[in-house]
Amino acid sequence: MDNKKEKIVQSAIHVFSEKGIEKTKVSDIVKGAGIAQGTFYLYFPSKLAVMPSIAEVMVERIVEEMHKQVNNECSFLDQLAQVVDVVFAITKEYREVFALIFAGLASSEYLSQWEKIYEPYYAWVREFLEQPKAIAVLRPSLDLEATAKLLIGLIESAAEQSYLYDHQDEQAAKSKQDEVLTFATHALCNQ
Repeated sequence: MDNKKEKIVQSAIHVFSEKGIEKTKVSDIVKGAGIAQGTFYLYFPSKLAVMPSIAEVMVERIVEEMHKQVNNECSFLDQLAQVVDVVFAITKEYREVFALIFAGLASSEYLSQWEKIYEPYYAWVREFLEQPKAIAVLRPSLDLEATAKLLIGLIESAAEQSYLYDHQDEQAAKSKQDEVLTFATHALCNQ
């Protein structure tokens, strides 16, 4: 991402978080980015047009954390637990940003870009599943493409329920996290 676009996106995250989507004006975003209003429109036609870029930033952050925190030296089940941990931790840490993304994308024509935005994340999970499938840890009938999307959807949905919708306490969130791991293990593994 080029420097001015990155400044716009970071400012948009901050301003949307502070003021909400409805009350945010493009002038608020450009003020925070330290750029001219005309420069904003070189990159985005409207304030809602920033939402896919905010989502891209979050997907990049998730994939970076997966690379950092999922240890390929561990067993598949330990790695799967690490994947679930990463998703829950990022969802908790950035709950306001995720709420903004969902609200912004749902209220605009940009929701159709979701699959494209998520492709690096899907690719990482497909790759994560390839080797365990090859050595028969996972069910041989597993469709890696579909399973990557389903696994992300399952884990993210549980994390979002815990931190975005229900605002559960840590014990309830941990219980849901453990249940997701158990469910995913039974769904994926060759037993």
